[in-house]
Amino acid sequence: MKTLTLLFAIAIFGGAASAQSLPAYSIFTGSGKPADFGKLCKAADASEVVLFGELHDDPIAHWLQRELAAELFSRRDTNFAVGAEMLELHQQDELDLYLENGNMKQLVDSTKMWSNFGTDYQPLLEWCQANNVAYAATNVPRKYASLIFKKGLHSLDTLSTEERKLMCPLPFPFDSTLSQYQELIRMGKEMHASGIDFALAQAIKDATMAYSITQILKTKAAVLHINGSYHSDFHQGIAWYIEQYRKGTKLLTISTITQDQLKTLDKENLKKADYIIVVPSTMTRTMD
Repeated sequence: MKTLTLLFAIAIFGGAASAQSLPAYSIFTGSGKPADFGKLCKAADASEVVLFGELHDDPIAHWLQRELAAELFSRRDTNFAVGAEMLELHQQDELDLYLENGNMKQLVDSTKMWSNFGTDYQPLLEWCQANNVAYAATNVPRKYASLIFKKGLHSLDTLSTEERKLMCPLPFPFDSTLSQYQELIRMGKEMHASGIDFALAQAIKDATMAYSITQILKTKAAVLHINGSYHSDFHQGIAWYIEQYRKGTKLLTISTITQDQLKTLDKENLKKADYIIVVPSTMTRTMD
């Protein structure tokens, strides 16, 4: 009788423990083969540029970005830099001041940050400051991308020489046949706007981030770049522009996605990146 009671207890509590085992993420290669964080780190260490595509409100991606940075630091010391879409080129002076003095309040008081900066981006920035790792703003000021969307690419002709320093060299290449830009052209038309101008507004961000990364590579052996997945999915966007500005760059792309299940990679997510991080669709979001 005691044996039956014990077996019953094991079945009940063992089943409960199993039901409570909830993995927070899984990793696959672009072809859908299971991978792990160690394999991703090894591939990142062999690359000159890692484009870590995130969902901006995903806590798992932000945590793994910091962990990947720490892993690269253990292998490369300070011979790599972190770059970020979330900071624009005109913010670099304030950013450099923070990296020198570590005064976060001064930084956030002096320049506009994304609404989820404190929860999602500040931890990695603080880690870089503490470990003397370079951190670069890479994006074009939003007002110039907005100008293209509202008035067309020719509107940049009126900018001053100083303003042009805050973006990629003009004119910049653009391939409207790339699937990501094709989708933006379609979306722009649905908004009753110029589809091409909507895509170009995105493209100048991609081009500027890519150009910024290639400039960092003049003094650093590698760059870990944080950006929205759409900016580098399918090796387009930033990845495509890096090849235009610096042919043959050893590049690794990562994409973050959500799925209802973590065991296999859904068909529509295949080939999005070299490595794909799958997060449960029920994961808590960090911003509205």
